[in-house]
Amino acid sequence: MAYYMTIDTETTNSLDDALVYDLGLAIHDEEGNVYHTESFVIADIFFNEELMKVAVFANKIPQYRVDIENGIRTLTTFRKARTEVLKLMKRYNVKAVIAHNAFFDFKSLNTTLRFLTGSKYRFFFPWGTVIWDSLRMAKTTFGKDNTYIEWCKKNRYLTNKYKQPKMTAEILYRYITKNDSFIEEHTGLADVLIEKEITSYFLKRNDKNMKKCLFNPKKEEDEKTMLEWWCESLLCE
Repeated sequence: MAYYMTIDTETTNSLDDALVYDLGLAIHDEEGNVYHTESFVIADIFFNEELMKVAVFANKIPQYRVDIENGIRTLTTFRKARTEVLKLMKRYNVKAVIAHNAFFDFKSLNTTLRFLTGSKYRFFFPWGTVIWDSLRMAKTTFGKDNTYIEWCKKNRYLTNKYKQPKMTAEILYRYITKNDSFIEEHTGLADVLIEKEITSYFLKRNDKNMKKCLFNPKKEEDEKTMLEWWCESLLCE
């Protein structure tokens, strides 16, 4: 059986230099069956009051504290969270690590690691990690799907600038579950649990374009970053 790890991060600081305070993950199969979950609150960032003041979802901080006290979330350091992630990847022989808009999540994890280690370590995941992006899955599958496009138009789920069908996790989940009232929670693990359903939906379609969903930066500087990642991330082991 093939196992996958879907991750989601909640961050603070700027979008260009996002720092992770919440890392959620689930180990699951292609059908979406879940075998392990984690909800890590990163103490190194979460207890930095200046950083957390500018978090987009700073209003959720009190609930995080309650969840930590009740054992719903695990308060830990970034280093220990990363160690546990790598252990889980090895234990389940994870085929791919998946995120929705993967570039943001993987960049924010790398940025946080560099911030906390003074760039002694630069890459969160080890060399050779296969990365899938469920946003790319959505674009390659629904980009020319008239049913989805018309559904978005009918419900006004269009981007502000170009009036294209939205493909956020929230909108995609509404479509595949036929639940138009669904609201994304915007916390790590809760978002992971809907995103793995989105991934499962696309995997079941067995779309010939699925190979395009591998993480594949287009900009020259991003390709250089990816090359560095492939070549140097082994040092983070």
